[in-house]
Amino acid sequence: MSLEIFTKNNCIQCKMTKKFLKEHQIAFEEHNITKEPQYIDYLQEKGFRSVPVIEKNSAPIINGFRPDLLKTLIAQ
Repeated sequence: MSLEIFTKNNCIQCKMTKKFLKEHQIAFEEHNITKEPQYIDYLQEKGFRSVPVIEKNSAPIINGFRPDLLKTLIAQ
């Protein structure tokens, strides 16, 4: 499973999502749109206007801090 998370600086939802993933030993690759602005266009093309966005195998699966949906990643 290849998880990517798109975040930005000073985003509490991003921090909470990353904290959840780390606490449950779920590996992920982070792309910070503040430091890597090329991902802003990438996310907008997919219809997203806010972060965090989590993709699994290049397909978006979670937008925002959603503990209910994050829990489904634990079982995988």
